[in-house]
Amino acid sequence: MGFNRVLLKLSGEALMGRRDYGIDAATVDRLSQELVDVRANGLELALVIGGGNIYRGMSAAAQGIDRATGDYMGMLATVLNALAVQEALERAGADTRVLSAIEMQEVAEPYIRRRAVRHLEKGRVVIFAAGTGNPYFTTDTAAALRALEIGAEAILMAKNGVEGVLDGDPREESNAKLIPELTHLQAIERGLKVMDTTALSLCMDNKLPIHVFELAPGNVARVAAGERVGTIISTPEGDTP
Repeated sequence: MGFNRVLLKLSGEALMGRRDYGIDAATVDRLSQELVDVRANGLELALVIGGGNIYRGMSAAAQGIDRATGDYMGMLATVLNALAVQEALERAGADTRVLSAIEMQEVAEPYIRRRAVRHLEKGRVVIFAAGTGNPYFTTDTAAALRALEIGAEAILMAKNGVEGVLDGDPREESNAKLIPELTHLQAIERGLKVMDTTALSLCMDNKLPIHVFELAPGNVARVAAGERVGTIISTPEGDTP
């Protein structure tokens, strides 16, 4: 059985294509067309996009920029990505709204939960930009928070070149195997690099499932339709985190 409302989390790197940084227009157009096709089946879709293709707060901190300032710069990078994806989605025929946690009324609406839900009910694709609006929180945490606020049934985490959650780092272990199913607590305890622990804890406490899969053509549609692709992270009903 498929979903009615989901939040799709994309890394900023998903927009780079073969480039070393920035945004590859052809990649964004291809992704946007796929999302529009998925939307055609009635799925209510929200997006959170990272900013790693433009800026990373953590790496900036190592270069002497204050961590909080670096994080704010990273949040602004996510706004650039959100506007690029909005433009591509609308060219592909989707009605789209960008809601930003940092107010910038000339380019995006301020984030208001009820407004976001209303946009989704009207069939618009909603892109949440600028993370949570606070430093020290990642876009993973923003994705978990926004998914819970809008009542999404699941977070869809599309990964670059990785088929799901593996039992080792594929760059170091060539025989790393896919883990098809695990709980939030197992993901935290085993230190698996799915999303940061703040985000995982938030999902665990609220029993919000996470579907982790490779960002390959057709996969978003397959997961949205209820197919088992990649890894499912969930806490069964009755389990206490």
